[in-house]
Amino acid sequence: MKRFLALLATCATVLGLTALSGPQAVAATGCRVDYTVASQWQGGFQAGVKITNLGDPVSGWTLGFTMPDAGQEVVQGWNATWSQSGSTVTATAVDWNRTLATGATVDLGFTGSFTGANPKPTAFTLNGVACTGSVEEPPPTPDDGTPVDINGQLHVCGVNLCNQYDRPIQLRGMSTHGIQWFSQCYNTASLDALARDWRSDLLRISMYVQEDGYETDPAGFTARVNGLVDMAEARGMYAVIDFHTLTPGDPNFNLDRAKTFFASVAARNAGKNNVIYEIANEPNGVSWAGIKSYAEQVIPVIRAADPDAVVIVGTRGWSSLGVSDGSDESEVVDNPVNATNIMYAFHFYAASHKDNYRATVSRAASRLPLFVSEFGTVSATGGGAVDRASSTAWLDLLDQLKISYANWTYSDADEGSAAFRPGTCDGTDYSGSGVLTESGALLKSRISTPDAFPTS
Repeated sequence: MKRFLALLATCATVLGLTALSGPQAVAATGCRVDYTVASQWQGGFQAGVKITNLGDPVSGWTLGFTMPDAGQEVVQGWNATWSQSGSTVTATAVDWNRTLATGATVDLGFTGSFTGANPKPTAFTLNGVACTGSVEEPPPTPDDGTPVDINGQLHVCGVNLCNQYDRPIQLRGMSTHGIQWFSQCYNTASLDALARDWRSDLLRISMYVQEDGYETDPAGFTARVNGLVDMAEARGMYAVIDFHTLTPGDPNFNLDRAKTFFASVAARNAGKNNVIYEIANEPNGVSWAGIKSYAEQVIPVIRAADPDAVVIVGTRGWSSLGVSDGSDESEVVDNPVNATNIMYAFHFYAASHKDNYRATVSRAASRLPLFVSEFGTVSATGGGAVDRASSTAWLDLLDQLKISYANWTYSDADEGSAAFRPGTCDGTDYSGSGVLTESGALLKSRISTPDAFPTS
């Protein structure tokens, strides 16, 4: 695979061009576009496009560019409304990213097809103002192979998550915050940092269903999830697609939405080996029987398109195996979901959930395949101080039991659980000590240690 980064950095006046007039026109010195071919395969490719507004603020924008080969076509795009007429491609802002302040950036992307050569696009414009630039090579990837390169298609064997060599492994990584609120945190720079500096094995993509999420724009949110799956794949990370049900807590409320969503993403991503499906984030106020019924209706929808991927099933009491509802793992052990290649979710927040929760995990791990698809170093509210002692005890236990995990959150939310200080996602540094919170520094130090995945 060959990746090109076009740094398109000057403006229309340099070329003697005249900017379009009107309130949406970008100032004549004001546009840069970074174009990246992240991966390429026979007849297809995935590209990322980062727009930087160096001119006046805009409250609506349209990116235009020309495909230089007649056989090149946009197949599916994300973070914008994409269209193509002949060789001319346009990407228009959507509601959540339509405003671009001076110096602000927005990340878009698309998958494309080609029949001949696949040269980079030309004649980029932002609201009619031309931008030009040069080509640079991307930074190198780790020499020892990515997590997906090494482990391949995952599956459940006994109570473990196992790799293509049938050996138990542990994946360690980070969860996004709600992508309806923090999309600016998930871009080329942040995911490069997650894969290369943090050495993360996975990205959990948290797509809320309610709370201004999927139900407001099913097609748009599905495209955004698929875009992040592709970005994780291009960096060799696994992607956990999280159908983030929280309020209301009964996943059956969203049964039809879940079937529609998972039918779409499973069909689209069935050829990938980096995808894990999490079908219900934190069931609450619902019985295990109700959760089990939901799972046994949604899993066949996924299996119809993607028979081999691992599926994570939420558990009672905010995915606590019932502990937060006064129960324990026995209800799942005695009445498991009627499906194969599945794991059960366990969530905890270290300052709130301590010895009795750890005891439950220690017992359950010998009977059930567990995946800690979300946890925090702080209280169950997502805020407060980091409990280093409890967090360390939890992480040591998960390492000992080879239980995979994703930390909440890889974001700059103004709360104790966030990995970054507020405002970090407006910049380009996602690894330095100056941008990390106490929680972020702790998790980066744990995740970035060598995985030593078994291969024989």
